[in-house]
Amino acid sequence: MEKILNEIKEALENVTEINELNDIKVKYMGKKGVINDLTSKLKDLTVEEKKTFGQQLNELKSNVTIMLDEKRNEIEKKKLDEKLKNEKIDISLPATKIPVGCPNILENVIEELEELMMSMGYDVVEGPEVEKDLYNFELLNLPKSHPARDAQDSFYTKDDTILLRSQTSPVQARTMEKGKGETPIRIICPGKTYRRDEDDATHSHQFTQMEGLLIDKDISLANLKATFDVVAKKLFGEDRLTRFRPSFYPFTEPSVELDISCFNCGQKGCNICKGTGWITVGGAGMVHYKVLKNCGYDPEVWTGFAFGFGIERLAMLKYGINDVRTFYINDLRNTETYNRRDV
Repeated sequence: MEKILNEIKEALENVTEINELNDIKVKYMGKKGVINDLTSKLKDLTVEEKKTFGQQLNELKSNVTIMLDEKRNEIEKKKLDEKLKNEKIDISLPATKIPVGCPNILENVIEELEELMMSMGYDVVEGPEVEKDLYNFELLNLPKSHPARDAQDSFYTKDDTILLRSQTSPVQARTMEKGKGETPIRIICPGKTYRRDEDDATHSHQFTQMEGLLIDKDISLANLKATFDVVAKKLFGEDRLTRFRPSFYPFTEPSVELDISCFNCGQKGCNICKGTGWITVGGAGMVHYKVLKNCGYDPEVWTGFAFGFGIERLAMLKYGINDVRTFYINDLRNTETYNRRDV
């Protein structure tokens, strides 16, 4: 064994290439190698001799393995040093900065709202963007003759019962239908919606909404106000005030506009709040008794509230963006400017 170990040491002194090292490894450590041949001698030894011989054989294999690994590291390091020496590149120079992808500004707002609402016990529910007129309008107290449909000029297919949804409210109707009038509901439904608007700085034919629905027993406007307070403070700061203003929506009664105190002027009056000190950020109200009834809930037993936000509207206010088209163009300068969490 000492002879074999000395032979390997001498052989390794002249090795400069990995393939030469591999040849030595095969010669001594391979299945038919010199060291493995020693194993065949065990059968001719006594039990006591086998114990001593086996221990020495294991030490030999371990020493040879260490020597081979050290030589391999030495060869690889030497080659790497030669390569770096011959290359005309200063690897200590700073690397080229490569732009990386990040979420769209709207996605940031949606995720922030989703995290908040889920912490309050809401589920995130999605629905089809190609929707039936039944869910988009009729179950929501908007029959075909209802004048409010004119305000939501929609994209219909050749079949006038199928359209691109003009709001995310159909998700609420579908969820109530699945509840079969027996279970409480607490959901938010973010998603794309479509209306026949001319694209300009404040309008788009495709926009993003997030609506919420809570149905249970003994729910009132006070519950809606408390929920809105939490959302407003999360998005626009702890010192934000909120208020309700009477409004009208076919699917809620009473209906309200959701206003927050102007974060730009402190309610003194500016161009953002149009001198009023308040900014409207959404609409809401108590779910209309006809909507509850249409979707299988007994309005004598169940009550609830619904609310809706335009995500573009929230993002424009939060990040100081004055053109809705900013969200849909591939300008990396916008991403770098507005996609920071500390804005």
